[in-house]
Amino acid sequence: MRVSPVLAALLLALPVVTAHADEPTTTADAPQTLVVNSYADDGKDGTLRWAIEQNNKNPGHYRIEIQAVGNAPFVIKPATPLPEIKGPVTIQGTAWKHTGDFIAIDGSAYVQGDAAKACPGAVAGQYGANVRTLSNPGLVLRDTQGVDISGLEVRNFCIGVLLNRAANNTLHDNRIVANKGGAGILLTGDDGQGNATANTTNNNRIVRNQLIDNGDGLELTRGAAFNLVADNLLRATKATPEASQGVEIMQASDNTLTHNRFENYSDGVQINAGDRNYLGGNVLSGNSIGISVTGSDNLLDGNLIHGNRIGIALRPEAVSHNTRLTANRIWDNSQDVRRCQSGGACLPAQRTGAIVFGVPGPDNATFVGSRGGGVEPGKATVCAAKGPATADCQQLPNHNQPAPKLRAIAAGRLHGEVSGEPNSRYRVEVFGNPKPTETEAANFLGEVYVSTNGRGVANFSFPLDVKEPNRSFTVTATSPDGATSELSKALPR
Repeated sequence: MRVSPVLAALLLALPVVTAHADEPTTTADAPQTLVVNSYADDGKDGTLRWAIEQNNKNPGHYRIEIQAVGNAPFVIKPATPLPEIKGPVTIQGTAWKHTGDFIAIDGSAYVQGDAAKACPGAVAGQYGANVRTLSNPGLVLRDTQGVDISGLEVRNFCIGVLLNRAANNTLHDNRIVANKGGAGILLTGDDGQGNATANTTNNNRIVRNQLIDNGDGLELTRGAAFNLVADNLLRATKATPEASQGVEIMQASDNTLTHNRFENYSDGVQINAGDRNYLGGNVLSGNSIGISVTGSDNLLDGNLIHGNRIGIALRPEAVSHNTRLTANRIWDNSQDVRRCQSGGACLPAQRTGAIVFGVPGPDNATFVGSRGGGVEPGKATVCAAKGPATADCQQLPNHNQPAPKLRAIAAGRLHGEVSGEPNSRYRVEVFGNPKPTETEAANFLGEVYVSTNGRGVANFSFPLDVKEPNRSFTVTATSPDGATSELSKALPR
């Protein structure tokens, strides 16, 4: 190939760079690896504390690999809190990819005693699951971004992993176990004074983790938004001191929870004054309440909800907001699961089943259960069906949208009636159950849209397949604003 005289002159003008064999050749795309091969906590080379401190001097230039030393179990026990982690950085327990073993970060060396002493709340005298706390976390990501953590087991802290005003981080393929008093993973915009901060705890990804026997499995609080929680197992067992929530969403909006499994909590998911959160394709079983909700425009879509005391509980609140329920499969609830740690349904005469309006939460005076150590009882009551609202009076959810009425099955079609706002378009969803005595929503069959007349009434008709195996049917109605009713009374075939 002939080289032009101009190009030849440019090439000759370039400086000659000689690489020495003993010099590292790290680049922005190939960060230097800090190897953790000592499980001591003396700060010397090769320890986890040393690696975090080295990384924090120049974030973005390192990755931390924690090696499997000796035989399993592999355990690091910090004697004092570890430094906060500054990103970007990848921290990886290397054994997991090869053998499935996790490297454990164990807080039992300094987080000792019961939750009252070891895990105090931010408010004096409060403690335990579901109170505001930032105390004694294991791994801390604060005011940072770009941290990727995998292959670790984080256990025996008050909070396993704390993301405080932290964005664009990923926690994947970890085990978060037995963190008492707080949560396994806490994502919060807390400003340190209990106030929410916007646009600080966004776009984090919590995927494919196991969260076992923590107070709350995971919390999204005080401004946490646009975060993804997907493909995780959240489970409480008899070893859990306070089986509170699988996920609590409190003053947090626009988060997505999808394809997670929630087992044996007071609430599988509890949304408190959170808006526009999406829950889709999750499995919730063995909980006192599968999903409990207050807040505006939350969407529960295509979840599998079974074996709980209440499938979906829409709780009363000061202002009645809209929660849209669509295509959820709900069956075999009304089980006697009376687990009520800052949630759940333990009223002796509590109405149970698939979808229940007006279930009291911890802020309601009639709530039965623990509200968290040192937390005063709530004072609110449910507003009377007639008459003006009063102080500490909570409105029924979804504007108390009436359930449709099923009339008959005739000529291969299911017929019924919707009541609502005049001259409004309603979505009617149809569900079937395998047995004629069943009254829930085991199988989603489809939907039909109808418009009410000037009196707020509309008749609907839904075609049933000639080979339809279901033996009873129920329906819901959803208003144009997204307020879904309870299920209708079942109509057997």
